[in-house]
Amino acid sequence: MIDVIRRFARSTASVPEARDFARSVLRDARAFDLDEVLLCVSEVATNAVRHGVPVGGAFLLMVCADDERVRVECHDANRTRPRVRHPTTDDLHGRGLLLVDAIASRWGVGPRPFGKYVWFELDVEPPSGGHPASDADQKAEWTLGYGI
Repeated sequence: MIDVIRRFARSTASVPEARDFARSVLRDARAFDLDEVLLCVSEVATNAVRHGVPVGGAFLLMVCADDERVRVECHDANRTRPRVRHPTTDDLHGRGLLLVDAIASRWGVGPRPFGKYVWFELDVEPPSGGHPASDADQKAEWTLGYGI
């Protein structure tokens, strides 16, 4: 089991740093599409920098992986829950959560005492000839007791 947390400053430079952090944590994890994980990391980190972190603040990125799934949580200090937008073709922004929704097996938002966390999970693909997890297994959420 992999379970690592890192703090990032409110800066656009933190988005590629968050991607690099996730890549280094997951380099030895099992069969999943790393590019998909990194795209989702980019989206939740960008949202934290643009909308969730106050000036001078930071966000936390937690990366967890086991034999069944990869889970990423992005913690920030804003209690406002993000929403999936439906931008027009002319809009320059607003597609991040649409991408996360399309790529991740599941995603959601959880409360923190002074903010929120946005999480997503990607299921690990079963090895060749393996059996996919049951619907109940796929819908089960992890409950993490981190007091961050």
